Amino acid sequence: MMKITILGSGTCVPSLKRSACSLLIQIDKTALLFDSGAGTMRRLLEAGITINEISYIFYSHLHPDHSAELVPFLFATKYPESYRRREPFTIVAAKGFADFYEKLKSAFGQWIELAPGLLNIEELDNKDRDHLDCGLFDVDSLPMDHTDESLAYRITAPTGKAVVYSGDTDVCENLVVLAKGADLLICESALPDEMKVQGHLTPSLAGRIATEAGVKKLILTHFYPECDRVDVAEQCRKTYQGPLVLAEDLMEIEL
Repeated sequence: MMKITILGSGTCVPSLKRSACSLLIQIDKTALLFDSGAGTMRRLLEAGITINEISYIFYSHLHPDHSAELVPFLFATKYPESYRRREPFTIVAAKGFADFYEKLKSAFGQWIELAPGLLNIEELDNKDRDHLDCGLFDVDSLPMDHTDESLAYRITAPTGKAVVYSGDTDVCENLVVLAKGADLLICESALPDEMKVQGHLTPSLAGRIATEAGVKKLILTHFYPECDRVDVAEQCRKTYQGPLVLAEDLMEIEL
């Protein structure tokens, strides 16, 4: 079974309704965290998951609304002995992440430096397709049109079910390629159609990508407050007629 939980469906804008970007995928007993914006660890607990159960963290890119709780996550991982993590975990991100982590350590020092062998870092190509065999599941990635380190991920379970997480991106052929035939596309739709900005999608643009990729279900997420003042679903329906869901924090989907 693959279970997907939207932990944060919002942005950098503080909100009681929407935490910043974060997604949980559980494949059997393995927990995968995608991005860790503000509010992630609290949402994990509300979803019944502790940080010690996370085996992988995937970063779509390193903007604060996607990575801000990395430092608190690492700091909490050094909790006193009675609760301290003992199982290794892996962070997956684009090339350059290791340097980003070293800069964090130069700022926070021993407070985020973990015991040897506890943290593994896997850097994926930020210029072309890459693949990671994680045993229980496979990961494919392609660069997105947002920042130099932006990646989208396709997670394929042993059953063959596939989930694609776009991260942040503008209109991008790579996302169509990566999402081709996926069972679920979780796609950013930051602002309404009439407020399109560079580096982000709108509902109708996300819908067009989903249609071109032939995905079986589309979830729109990463909503700025402006999206609450329009009919996001109606805008998406201009270009996509398949199953559509508007993300909310702690929403669960099973595949």
